[in-house]
Amino acid sequence: MDRRWVGLDGYEVVGAVRAGRQVLRVLKDGWLVADCTSVAEVAGHLDLADLCEVIDLPARRRTTPVVAARTSSHHR
Repeated sequence: MDRRWVGLDGYEVVGAVRAGRQVLRVLKDGWLVADCTSVAEVAGHLDLADLCEVIDLPARRRTTPVVAARTSSHHR
């Protein structure tokens, strides 16, 4: 699971594997709060409406070459 959700007050929820089972790991300021086996369990620790999924966007490659800036012919 490569998904991650962040919330208010330093909360973060990430997917993890514990004892061979997938869990939702709840962290607060980087410290482990709980490994939850259901979304309902996560809701016991924080308000799910406050969570926002973090999406890593791929870097865009420049498709056109960079053109060096020159002075305008209007400003001679």
